[in-house]
Amino acid sequence: AVVSTQSTGEEEEIKDMFSLIDVDHSGTISFDEFLKQLRPPMNKSRRGLVLKAFNKLDKTGDGVITVDDLKGVYDVTKHPKYVSGEWTDEQVFLKFLESYDTPNQADGLVTKEEFMNYYSGVSASIDNDAYFDLMMRTSWKL
Repeated sequence: AVVSTQSTGEEEEIKDMFSLIDVDHSGTISFDEFLKQLRPPMNKSRRGLVLKAFNKLDKTGDGVITVDDLKGVYDVTKHPKYVSGEWTDEQVFLKFLESYDTPNQADGLVTKEEFMNYYSGVSASIDNDAYFDLMMRTSWKL
């Protein structure tokens, strides 16, 4: 309705803006696509910390974090569902990876882009650079 009431120039501008947000070109804007556009970009220092964490997890250096990369880096033995016997170590690893994976497209692989996107969301909720730095260094033992 908004598009039909605008002039041709404004209509094109709206279509262009919609295309920028509709990254998957589905013709709709998902909540995740919308949030990504609202987030402020991470500064260089924060991006550097996130990249260090990613590189620490990506043991093979192929640009993708897999279950095999996590072995020896992430200790599943303290996870409640592993302790209770509900999940195997593989299931714990996959659930861990899923939290960084693209929403509704979990494939058990986390790319650098997905990892950065996850931390972009975290970063947007932390105003203080020193706190973000501390959180990343403590979480990933950087």
